[in-house]
Amino acid sequence: MKRALFVAGVVAALVAAGPVAAADGKTVYEQSCKGCHTAMKPKTGDKEAWAPLIKQGADTLTASVIKGKGMMPPRGKAASDADVKAAVEYMMSQSR
Repeated sequence: MKRALFVAGVVAALVAAGPVAAADGKTVYEQSCKGCHTAMKPKTGDKEAWAPLIKQGADTLTASVIKGKGMMPPRGKAASDADVKAAVEYMMSQSR
């Protein structure tokens, strides 16, 4: 009985919380990307270094980050694909 009430309470809390908010690119960047992308290439904000990457588009860059590249681990330490995409879009916006 206690378990059923607990489960009902959790479900009610989730329903009351509403839809999950979209990933915040700046927050993901600060937590997962900034450490490397302020010291290593491509540095966030380096328009020249980012220009050819931006031409590839967010979807291509997101796929590359999800797989990992060079020293960057898969997902760049971000939790989900949505987080990766939000961080990529944020870094692109800061590097145009």
